[in-house]
Amino acid sequence: MTARIDHAVVSGTFSLDGETFDVDNNVWVVGDDTECVVIDAPHDVAPILELVAGRTVLAVLCTHAHDDHVRVAPELGRAVGAPVLLHPADLPLWRLTHGAVPPDGDLADGQEITVAGTTLEVLHTPGHAPGAVCFSAPELGVVFTGDTLFQGGPGATGRSFSDRHLLLRSITERLLALPARTIVKTGHGDDTTLADERDGILRG
Repeated sequence: MTARIDHAVVSGTFSLDGETFDVDNNVWVVGDDTECVVIDAPHDVAPILELVAGRTVLAVLCTHAHDDHVRVAPELGRAVGAPVLLHPADLPLWRLTHGAVPPDGDLADGQEITVAGTTLEVLHTPGHAPGAVCFSAPELGVVFTGDTLFQGGPGATGRSFSDRHLLLRSITERLLALPARTIVKTGHGDDTTLADERDGILRG
């Protein structure tokens, strides 16, 4: 069976630098009827478990460690018996939410994660956060970008741990190297394609 992508939107808050905002987050589950991985664990475990629907979860993959993407990651990992994986450069952000409780393992640039016969390649794309990663799934024609790239352009910078110049370089060197038709599945909001975002990105 070919891997599929399941999706839910969950609502909650994002807090950093003494400010809090209401946000809607995308949750992505990639797999088949037997096994899957979860990409990001914001706000509430229950709707994520509905997406998982009793399948074996191989890992909870974190695009970055802002609280609206990892708030329930440890709880979800325990509920489904799966490791929570994060790029180690984001540990300072992770600790703002989870203190001394670490993730279960690391993500590394170039790492390949196989689920339901589909390979997700980890692309380290720092800028929005130091350990931000995207997950490229060529067989599915998609890239999961977290908050690195949205419909309408790059993710936000200007807060602690972010760097706009680095973010634009990450997008240009890593994401725009993928096929232009690649569908971008984001951490917030609607899908887009690399072709649709390319001109705006290159204009900076």
